[in-house]
Amino acid sequence: MLKPLGTTAAALLVAAGVIIPGPAAATPTAPSAGGCGVAVGSVTAGGDHREGGVIAASPPQVPAGRILGRDVYPDGAVRFSSSISRGDDGISIAFASGYSVLGDALYHAGYSTGEDGVIEGGIKRIGGGWGSFVALNEGLYYDKVLRYNMYGLRNDGTLFRWTIDSKGAWRSRVSAPGFAAVKSMALISSTKTYDTFLANTRGGALYTIHIPATAPMKPIVKLVRSKTWQGFETLIAQQCGQYGSVVLGIDRDTHTGYMYAMGHATGATTVIQSFGKVPSTFTDPVYFHLTDGNATWKPPFGE
Repeated sequence: MLKPLGTTAAALLVAAGVIIPGPAAATPTAPSAGGCGVAVGSVTAGGDHREGGVIAASPPQVPAGRILGRDVYPDGAVRFSSSISRGDDGISIAFASGYSVLGDALYHAGYSTGEDGVIEGGIKRIGGGWGSFVALNEGLYYDKVLRYNMYGLRNDGTLFRWTIDSKGAWRSRVSAPGFAAVKSMALISSTKTYDTFLANTRGGALYTIHIPATAPMKPIVKLVRSKTWQGFETLIAQQCGQYGSVVLGIDRDTHTGYMYAMGHATGATTVIQSFGKVPSTFTDPVYFHLTDGNATWKPPFGE
């Protein structure tokens, strides 16, 4: 039987910006973005889901995290994960849902949990053929009709997009080449007609990848910065104000994280300000964005 969540998880989510969005600044600066947060999830070596967050401040603030779901996956099995939707009933139960790749196969996790992290539900195998993939991302927008897309990056630099139908089936696969240099991608915009990702490369550049929802798939790439971003294996972004984002970059080699405020993406003129190093270590094998399962705010509009 699930135990109540208590106040710890609820306070964490508010502090991390999952329930209460940040200040309504059109273009976030270090002062105006203060208080915006990034909700951070991870998969531990033991296969648990951990929830946490980082708040934009100088220095960045890190509320106490907790185990969201225990033994969600076999130990050490998850290679990478999409964003995971995290919601709750407002009283005692949290619920989580999202996709991860274990070895060569894609799995969907769907479960409910209480304060002790013991889950009801589990994971379901969706299909194989994922051994050559290195990243998984989600784009979701609802305006009377749901647009739900998943993006997978293959190790040869081909970016794929699928449309998820009302029954959860992956359909209408399209693709585009040319992304072999990408290390990490984070969603910063999701509208009725397009998704936009922020991506860093092995050479240190930072780009936006604007992907219209139409087919064939024709991404539009814009340079944001030409150097210094090569250290991050994971980027996690969350909306800050009406047009901006806060971005967490995680360096898996040094187990460190850095927090940034980013204005509306306009290519090389995009405003980016640093909050500096996060006073915490990032030692879990897999990190991802925890998204709002209660749907309490609009999708991001960072570009």
